[in-house]
Order: sequence, then C-alpha cells, then structure tokens
Amino acid sequence: MKFTDNLRQKTDGIWQKIFNHPFVQGIGDGTLAPEKYRYYMCQDYVYLIDYAKLFALACIKSPDLETMQKFAELLNETLTEEMESHRRNAARLGISNEELENSSASPTLMSYANYMLKVAQEGTIIELNAVLLPCMWVYCEIGKNFQNKTGINHEIYGEWIRTYSGKDFVDLTNWMIELMDKLVEGKTDRELKKIENFFITASKYEYMFWDMAYKEEKWLI
Repeated sequence: MKFTDNLRQKTDGIWQKIFNHPFVQGIGDGTLAPEKYRYYMCQDYVYLIDYAKLFALACIKSPDLETMQKFAELLNETLTEEMESHRRNAARLGISNEELENSSASPTLMSYANYMLKVAQEGTIIELNAVLLPCMWVYCEIGKNFQNKTGINHEIYGEWIRTYSGKDFVDLTNWMIELMDKLVEGKTDRELKKIENFFITASKYEYMFWDMAYKEEKWLI
C-alpha cells in the first residue's frame, strides 16, 4: 500500500463527514443558502492568500528544480485561476473585490492558517506537503463527486464544481499525491507517523472550516 493510500484510509472517517456535511451537500444539489455561501466566499478568499504563501515556501524548500517549478505553477494557479474564480462568483453575490480583500479571518480560519504556516516554516518539504495536501485532495474529490449533481448547473455553485473537478486542478492534486509518496521513500516509521499526524490534523481543520462556514462563525467578543 502506498503511503498516501494509508493516509486516505486513516482519514476516511473525517473526509466522509466533510462529504456529508450540509454545506458541502448544499453545493452539490444547489440548495445551499446564498448567505452561507457568501460568508464562505469571503473566508475562503482570505484562506487562499495564506494558502498561496505555503506554495511560495514550498518553492524555497523544494529538493530540485522540477519540484520548484511545479510548486510555482501551483502558486500561480492559486493566485490567478482559483482566486479569479472566487472573484467572479463573489461578483454574482454582490461582493466587491475590496470586500473580499478586507474580510477578517474567523477564529477557525485563523487557527487553521496559522497551523499550516507554522508547520511550513518550521518543517521540511514533506511536513509542508502533509498540511497542504488535504485541502486540495478533499476539494478534488468533492469536485469529481459533484460532476453529475444538479449543482453543476447552478448559476453560482456550478463554477465552484467545475473549478475543482477540472483537469488542471485534478492533475495538480495528483502530482502532489505522487510527490508525497516519492518524498517519504526511506523514512523511518517514527518519521512517517509524524507526517501522518500533520495530515490528519489538517484534515480535521478541513472539516472545521466547512462547519464554520455553515454556522457563519463570528468572534464572540
């Protein structure tokens, strides 16, 4: 069994809860309340800004030029295609670019982003990849699962599904999965367990992010 197959198996319970979450299901069938998606768009835009920083750090920590070039491609994909898709979707909801960029992170988002950045700054390229991968992989699986759902024809949610089920995004996700398997070759059981824990924690944060969006989480004070 590949290391990433083991990671996927270990986190299946978490991921199934993500796939079955009412926010995610609401995108798939087009029934999600617009105000919840509006909240999500603003929070996810803030998230993508920090997520892009992770790809920049990955470029620095890459073991070879080929890996560096691929992470640069992921950085560009995030800053251009993915964030532009968010801006188009946001415009349909009456959200300006200024409002997106001035959105404040919720408690859950701040915790998640700070966790990933801490691991990325202090850890190796493998540990960085362990906290990067769950988000891309989860979105990719959701996108592919929703290709034949009614939401793909929704005027707002359809673009979200097409973005994350598209060939470019799927190819980049598969590359990151393959990279993880390549990077862990020769690692000890202790090292692999540490990487696994990073992956599991990031997967838990993924669930918390969707739940945060559904509840439209606010700071209590």
